[in-house]
Amino acid sequence: MKTNNLGYPRIGSTRELKRASELYWAGEISAEELIEVGKEIRCQNWKLQSLAGVDLIPSNDFSFYDQVLDLTLTLGAIPDRYNEFANTNSSLDLYFAMARGAQKNGQDVVAMEMTKWFDTNYHYIVPEFTKNQKFALFSEKIINEFKEANAIGIVTKPVLIGPISYLLLGKEKEEGFHRIDLIDELLPVYFEIFEKLQAENVAYIQFDEPFLALNLTDKERKTFTEVYNEIHIRFPKIKIILANYFDCFGENLETVLALPVHTLHLDLVRCPAQLDDILESAQLSPSVSLSLGVVDGRNIWKNDFKHSLALIQKATAALGENRVFVAPSCSLIHSPCDLDLETNEATLNPEIKQWMAFSKQKINEIVLLKQFASNEVDTKTSAEFQENTSANDNRKTSKLIHNNEVKNRVAGVTSADDQRKNVFAVRRKTQAEVLNLPLFPTTTIGSFPQTVEVRSWRAKLKKGELTTQEYNDLIKKETEATIRFQEETGIDVLVHGEFERNDMVEYFGEQLAGFTFTKNGWVQSYGSRCVKPPVIYGDVSRPNPMTVKWSEYAQSLTNKWVKGMLTGPVTILQWSFVRNDQPRSVTCTQIALAIRDEVVDLEKAGIKIIQIDEPAIREGLPLRKEEWANYLDWAVKAFRISASGVKDDTQIHTHMCYREFNDIIQNIADMDADVITIECSRSQMELLDAFANFKYPNEIGPGVYDIHSPRVPSSQEMVRLLEKASAVVPVDQLWVNPDCGLKTRHWEETKKALVEMVAAAQQMRLTVENTVEI
Repeated sequence: MKTNNLGYPRIGSTRELKRASELYWAGEISAEELIEVGKEIRCQNWKLQSLAGVDLIPSNDFSFYDQVLDLTLTLGAIPDRYNEFANTNSSLDLYFAMARGAQKNGQDVVAMEMTKWFDTNYHYIVPEFTKNQKFALFSEKIINEFKEANAIGIVTKPVLIGPISYLLLGKEKEEGFHRIDLIDELLPVYFEIFEKLQAENVAYIQFDEPFLALNLTDKERKTFTEVYNEIHIRFPKIKIILANYFDCFGENLETVLALPVHTLHLDLVRCPAQLDDILESAQLSPSVSLSLGVVDGRNIWKNDFKHSLALIQKATAALGENRVFVAPSCSLIHSPCDLDLETNEATLNPEIKQWMAFSKQKINEIVLLKQFASNEVDTKTSAEFQENTSANDNRKTSKLIHNNEVKNRVAGVTSADDQRKNVFAVRRKTQAEVLNLPLFPTTTIGSFPQTVEVRSWRAKLKKGELTTQEYNDLIKKETEATIRFQEETGIDVLVHGEFERNDMVEYFGEQLAGFTFTKNGWVQSYGSRCVKPPVIYGDVSRPNPMTVKWSEYAQSLTNKWVKGMLTGPVTILQWSFVRNDQPRSVTCTQIALAIRDEVVDLEKAGIKIIQIDEPAIREGLPLRKEEWANYLDWAVKAFRISASGVKDDTQIHTHMCYREFNDIIQNIADMDADVITIECSRSQMELLDAFANFKYPNEIGPGVYDIHSPRVPSSQEMVRLLEKASAVVPVDQLWVNPDCGLKTRHWEETKKALVEMVAAAQQMRLTVENTVEI
């Protein structure tokens, strides 16, 4: 029996990579210094796993920004607009230009599109393919990192996104072909990588093929068969671990069981039932091993050793120990680094902490489970086994978790609770009279730059270096300055800037019952952007108003409308570590009722426009289509519960992040938000097609500039995007806004970009007026 890890966090236990990357982007450290930080993190990760006793330690799981972008560079699939970077000696500058765009020294190039990695909050850079796409080995990162580990005496298992999943992760940038048709062009580069790895005596290669958890076409399944048969014929000595995660194989199982691979990795956290299906299948080859993903790679709860051992023992009874690997369900990049760093009991209650495990602890769980299952350690005498049993039993009975008042309120929800008083067509007329906004009304998504100074105030407050009054006075000053800037710029619907907030989910979690927090529970969202998800451990309720004071203050400063800013129930659920002892739908409804109370209080305080952000609603969609209806039913209902306690003249906005919406556009319409804003600039308004084809009835704000890039687009660039939008959506339904919140940007670029955005809206108004006159 072996232990097998699929991937380890690359950010560093205290976010060393984030700091180094941002210093490099700012020109404050050299490329060599950044590369050295990456090397130190890799070495630390490999040594930690080796000392813990992991048998199959991953390499090439490290990335300076994103593993899909790494592979795009490796395969030489570099879009033409980056040629000037590709022809220089700086592969890092090319890499970051593809990830973030570049605008300096006369260069001006937009970033590649970014979207969510399956149903996680991790973002990847979308490969771009043309009909005559060529691939060539451009980077030897995967070989170099294997050799790097070898140099410190650690033999690793290179991890590589499989060729079919790589193509399916991408997007065709011209018509007339399907990206899967590029497989014959792509495979020779994979074969070149294999040859180089084989020359280094690599024993195992992990192929990540998460698309095997999705509903594939017959052609895609056939491609899997052809590709893996060819790999086996050419490289019979390399042991391929085919890793699927986030769900079952489903109807792809027959195809998968026929593939000539050494090991199949199964996510038994998301889909424990598949183990019986596979063990009982006559198609399972006697030469194939199973990697059992029994430790949850995406949540922070301690493993239940008794439950996991039952699965492992079932597999070993059928296959023998030598054909069983013990593993996490997926890569641990979705889990924080080290629970041992949580030493502040005022932040994290020790009773709750005992129920938790981060990546370092999950590695130890994997090793212990192997030792228990192979009888190297007796569970009856093991202190670790007894502690695990005690912690899990304590969690089931803890008084911290349950609140009968909350449970009764959820049980009492009726159909009237998730419906506005009148339909949108009626509400729209009422809102138009009250709000009196122009064509192409301009707004932002909510947050404004949180400077080092603003963040320092929050830190000083926590340390007691500022009193609450002093802190509030500073936030008031910053809020007023932001209101004045928006007025001077000519923005129509203002926001208060959210300077009092740390994170769009954490801020609310801190004020809701049933949540707790960590100090160092960071996970990567994209690039250097790390988030520290709240932990939902118990029943959720809102003890007191959360945002009313700051919204009311901001509205008092101006005669223009100021939006109230809230995070929606589905996004709070998706971007938290969620309790796993009750259905997610129940927890989501609890959050929805808490947000509803806040919405009603905002309206009472005179806030007439309230934005309830749901960037994660598409992200939460199950991977398998047969499970969509159930999820969408409770997710859409939860949003409507949160939004439906107000009068017709209160305008409800929502915001959604990078996602394709075609397949759920009816459900988005069912959310019945008066205005929806979506991220569209990186896709050049392609994402808007779904709303246009559906004839989306409500108002919509397609983002006109990319806030994940430091470049400032011109007003003409934004006008071109708005012209694309107005060609498919009636102009009286269109809003003008950035792609997302501006929290991570700098003030200089933000001010310039918003001035250009307002100018673009004004030009569009003139165009419409002139057209009407003609």
